[in-house]
Amino acid sequence: MHRLDLLVVGSANADLVIGVERRPAAGETVLGSDLAVHPGGKGANQAAAAARLGARTALLARVGDDAHGRLLRDAQQAVGADTTGLLHGGPSPTGVALITVDAAGDNSIVVSPGANNRLTPDDVAHAEPLFDAAAVVSLQLEIPLDTVAAAVRAATAAGSRVVLNPSPPAALPDDVLAVCDPLVVNEHEARRLLGDDAPEGMDGGPEVWARALSARGPRSVVVTLGAEGALVWDGEAVTVPSPEVAAVDTTGAGDAFTGALGWRLGLGDTLVEAVGYAVRVGAAAVTKAGAQESYPGPGEVAELTAQEGAGR
Repeated sequence: MHRLDLLVVGSANADLVIGVERRPAAGETVLGSDLAVHPGGKGANQAAAAARLGARTALLARVGDDAHGRLLRDAQQAVGADTTGLLHGGPSPTGVALITVDAAGDNSIVVSPGANNRLTPDDVAHAEPLFDAAAVVSLQLEIPLDTVAAAVRAATAAGSRVVLNPSPPAALPDDVLAVCDPLVVNEHEARRLLGDDAPEGMDGGPEVWARALSARGPRSVVVTLGAEGALVWDGEAVTVPSPEVAAVDTTGAGDAFTGALGWRLGLGDTLVEAVGYAVRVGAAAVTKAGAQESYPGPGEVAELTAQEGAGR
């Protein structure tokens, strides 16, 4: 019996968000809303999403010894996540994401990694008890790639299942790809990862992308499709639709999806079952502004599921 359903290894950022009618073109200035500061970062988002749903969750990340770092620690503790792996100190400030959200709810993001770049393989080694305790380890690529590789190897040694979202996209060692179960990508990430090796039929849709990525070695692949849901590739393709919702802000919705996915896999769901739950979590998240603040509790997900069933 694992003490933790999910260990998230990744980034923790302060999200600095401005709403705009439309995102500026090159060289253009537009006026926006008042600046809002929220806890964010792909790692912290995934951990918060899972913990809010009831998962026994821990976060291994680095923040600066500053106000943004305190904001992130407080946010994790507020949702019940284990923060023994939330490290701070050193000269680097907490990472920051500069986010613009347009009237349609779509966003553009620029990240200054700050302390995230100081999460090292040594930190992974010192966190061995967290890996030993976790059923599933979830990662992204907003931390150094050698740290990601070290975390994947630590998870494998501990017998934990590995979920990896290669965002922002980067080349990964073969031994890292080989244990991803699943590799979770959106369309942009799939195209970037395949690069020059993309099949001629890349425009054929997500099943083509998933097959091509599967050939790289991961045990399974999930392609997220926004409002359309997700496609699961685990030897065969299964499309999982998303409920229809009115999108307000898509910031962090992919992280909510991945955090929920990792948790449900840790509980023993099949991959298709876990993705079915995760698409509803992602759909609920886009109906509110912000990242972590928008993440649903289990009651909200159950209500959305009931509404979906009633509409059929």
